[in-house]
Amino acid sequence: EKGQVEVARRDTKEKSFVPLDGVADYVAHLLEDIQQNLFNRAKAFRDEHTTKVDSFDDFKSIVDTPRPELSESWGGGFISAHWDGTTETELKIKELTKATIRCIPLDAEEEPGQCVLTGKPSKQRVLFAKAY
Repeated sequence: EKGQVEVARRDTKEKSFVPLDGVADYVAHLLEDIQQNLFNRAKAFRDEHTTKVDSFDDFKSIVDTPRPELSESWGGGFISAHWDGTTETELKIKELTKATIRCIPLDAEEEPGQCVLTGKPSKQRVLFAKAY
């Protein structure tokens, strides 16, 4: 026995050897680093595959247009659009496009606008996408 363990990261495929007496601290810091790395990658993916729209015609066009870099089945990625905040509107958008709200960004600044479906006032954009 060499008094060490091999640690492999699933997010980067890196491997390293760590002495047994320091493995607990190493793993605690490593897990924080992995979590941050996964978060950054997911956020970058979301940002790169989000299209901002201001009309329902544009919304429908984007949601139905496949993006080859994503896959033929994933549609247009995420759509950032104003929503009036009502369940009725959310359900109508789902009925018409099969897209649902995926995220109401917590870090988004208020951006007054009009709901893409109803034209009613909206305080901020939300992210829509189809589920596959």
